Amino acid sequence: MKAVIQRVLSATLKVDGKSVSEIGKGLVVFLGVGKGDTEKDGDFFIKKLPALRIFEDENGKINRSVMDEKGEILLVSQFTLFADTSHGNRPSFLDAESPEKADELYKYVGSGLCKTVPVKYGVFGADMKIEQVNDGPFTVMMQSR
Repeated sequence: MKAVIQRVLSATLKVDGKSVSEIGKGLVVFLGVGKGDTEKDGDFFIKKLPALRIFEDENGKINRSVMDEKGEILLVSQFTLFADTSHGNRPSFLDAESPEKADELYKYVGSGLCKTVPVKYGVFGADMKIEQVNDGPFTVMMQSR
C-alpha cells in the first residue's frame, strides 16, 4: 500500500455536485492498494497514521499527531498511486490491485482507523471532486513495504 498524506485545515469531497464527506482540521489520506497487499499492509497504516506527528505543538515544533489535535481523517481510495510512468506517455496501472480486493482493503483500513480517530470516506470508484485547504502545505508519502 501507498499513501499520500496531506495536513489540512478543512476538506470537502463531492460526487455529482453533492457533498459526501467533510472534515475540519486533520489529514486527507489518498490510499492506494497494490497487487499482493494484505491486511498486514493495512495494519501498518492503521497503526502509523493516527500517531504520525506532523502538527505543530505550542512551541512551533512538529510534534503532535492528528489524535493529539482531535482532528479527522478523510480517507480517499487512489489507485493512481500505483501508476507506472516509465514507458511512454500513458501511465500503466498494472500494479494496482483489482477493484474488489482494493475496496475490501480500503474499508479494512478505514474501519481500523476509526477506532482511534474520526474517519470520513471518499466514494470508491467514483469521480470525486475534493476541495481542501492545505496547512503548510505539509505532504508526506508513505509505503507499507
